[in-house]
Amino acid sequence: MSIKLPYYMHLIADLEAEHFVDGPKEIEKILYAAARKANNTPLKAVVHKFSPHGVTGVILLAESHIAIHSWPEYKYVAVDIFTCGRKTQPKKALEYIRHKFKARVVKVQEIKEG
Repeated sequence: MSIKLPYYMHLIADLEAEHFVDGPKEIEKILYAAARKANNTPLKAVVHKFSPHGVTGVILLAESHIAIHSWPEYKYVAVDIFTCGRKTQPKKALEYIRHKFKARVVKVQEIKEG
């Protein structure tokens, strides 16, 4: 028996960042803006600031989620974007996040289904 899967796209990116956004409110703004740029419907964001530095932020979308995890001491940001539906554009969210961190995308994994 084979099941039909919904269409989705999952982007996993490793960014080498030149600029670090460390404030929880700013990360929240980035998450909401990235969601809108990807034609997603944002529902709720949660952001946690670590001591002495680093941030994890996740936004729940009607179409799934976007997550950002930063390690300033390594100049590294991990991004996870999972969206459902053919109208969403997760690559636009990734490009926006890359721009906000002034980062070069070191590695992107793209998984599609449906």
